[in-house]
Amino acid sequence: MIEKVCPFHGIPTPEGKCMRKEFNEKTGTMEECLAVPKDSSTVYWCKKHKIPIFEKRCGCCEKEYDDNGAEIDLRNIEYIGTDVRPVFPEEQLLLGIIIDKNNPLALLGKSVWYNGHSYIIDGDKLKLSIEKLNSKSLEEIEEIKSIVEQYICLAGEESDEAFISNLDYSYFDSVIDDFVFANKFRFSQIEKEAIEHIQIWADKYDKKSRFVSFSGGKDSTVVSSLVVDALGSNEVLHIFGDTTLEFFTTEKYKERLKKTIRPAYFRTAKNRTKNFEELCPVYGPPSRVMRWCCTVFKTGAITDSMNKTFKNQTSVLSFQGIRKYESASRSKYDRDSDSSKIAKQKTVLPIFEWTDFDVWLYILTKRIDFNQAYRLGYSRVGCWCCPNNGSWSEFLSKIYMYDKYIHWRQILIDYAKQVGKRDPEEYVDSGNWKARQGGNGLEAAKTSILSYEPCAVENDTYNYELQQPINDQLYELFKPFGNLDFTLGNKLVGEVYVVDRFGNPVLILKGRKGSTTFKVTIKDKKHITEGKINCQITKFQMCCACRACESVCRMNAIKIIEDSNGEVSYYIDEMKCVHCGECINHFNGGCYMRKVLTIKRGN
Repeated sequence: MIEKVCPFHGIPTPEGKCMRKEFNEKTGTMEECLAVPKDSSTVYWCKKHKIPIFEKRCGCCEKEYDDNGAEIDLRNIEYIGTDVRPVFPEEQLLLGIIIDKNNPLALLGKSVWYNGHSYIIDGDKLKLSIEKLNSKSLEEIEEIKSIVEQYICLAGEESDEAFISNLDYSYFDSVIDDFVFANKFRFSQIEKEAIEHIQIWADKYDKKSRFVSFSGGKDSTVVSSLVVDALGSNEVLHIFGDTTLEFFTTEKYKERLKKTIRPAYFRTAKNRTKNFEELCPVYGPPSRVMRWCCTVFKTGAITDSMNKTFKNQTSVLSFQGIRKYESASRSKYDRDSDSSKIAKQKTVLPIFEWTDFDVWLYILTKRIDFNQAYRLGYSRVGCWCCPNNGSWSEFLSKIYMYDKYIHWRQILIDYAKQVGKRDPEEYVDSGNWKARQGGNGLEAAKTSILSYEPCAVENDTYNYELQQPINDQLYELFKPFGNLDFTLGNKLVGEVYVVDRFGNPVLILKGRKGSTTFKVTIKDKKHITEGKINCQITKFQMCCACRACESVCRMNAIKIIEDSNGEVSYYIDEMKCVHCGECINHFNGGCYMRKVLTIKRGN
């Protein structure tokens, strides 16, 4: 249900206020909770059938009443949390080992769910210390891993599956059957609304101007199914963003999905020129606030794929699986909006209001295929080493991707040593690397610093000392201000004019190629500021071909190419550029990587 819930205690407030009382140590009295209730999803538990239900009524109990008059006892219904997900037998196995390694299959005959805080086992709550689990020694991890491998093994390359499990699914399947039946009205409600929303937006775009953004996770899986049903055809373009850091289960799932739609309608967007591990020592590992990997390996690659697919189209419809309950930041999104990352993209979020409960209800009701990583216990599937992954995901990776985890841990330790951390292993194992900010200790960070001063003899003129010699790429970056005119300036001193559409000078650039001394005179002070010039100089010094600029250009005017030697070429097509300035203003300081590498002057 959607009810008012106390944000502090996480319980429904049917009387408009929280009924829990807390002991006040200062006054020595029990005091009422003063937290203001907020709208939230709520999930209840049917004690009789041992399943979670969306309403305070169980469809299975009601069927028994209709069939034989069995009494419905509302005392069998109790609140269990704001959301739940199913715990599959593979995760039940791991839990069993954690609880009692001598009885690993103990939970396979029970109804097991997870509410974000505790495991619900036949209605009883079990809270594990995930941090304590994740701090186990590698020797302890290997012992757990050896028991798991008695029941679960990796499948061969010829198999469609990522792994093979010999666990008994019979009881789990019976629980899921009851879960689906008991919540069939909720399923009908969410499916109908989502399909209608998709159809409304699809009617506004040509068939060749819309696609499903597919990640391999459960949310984009649901959106894919909904869009296919809504449009009545499996001829729906899917663009899969391969980050090169996918789970071992994702590649197998991607191949299975391709078989359900025509191969011509499934495309993979992948950055094939950059290597994630090689970039980590240069820019530092991604952190929660600086996930440069998303821009370099996802947004840029998808933009390139879209430009090739949709060519000169300036507006494309993208159906995505983003949900507001995933995170606090995503709760602030609009359900339908222009993309902040890819300018030509209109994003529509059909399941924006859905909870995990809803997503799994849809998947299990429709019996559609999904990524096997969820069977192992992962709650989210994206990049396997993402800094946003929780401790449980990290623990699972030690079990199921042990070699990869050890390798990744060493990369993090090497980075910690590189930037001078006192205790590199503690820095990594404590998770402090996930919170890092800025580029302190990194050589590449020095490019974020501009060296310039106002000219003492010319008004509105600035002298720059660049960190690399002047070349053609520098002039390309001034095209958003106007057209380059190499005939007006003094060629002997490398003078180039930037003019507006009427031929009036807006900027004068001066500097010989090969030199690092560069002078800029602003003639159009109404539209061009010192800050905007700094943005482009920053871009010249820092460009690493992350392709963020390409993504924000609605006109497809920007093309960034990196050759096999790492040399970056930045081109702006004057025939396409409309001088809107979005590529200048979109990123703080002009360049996305400036945020990643920014340091204080002198560091």
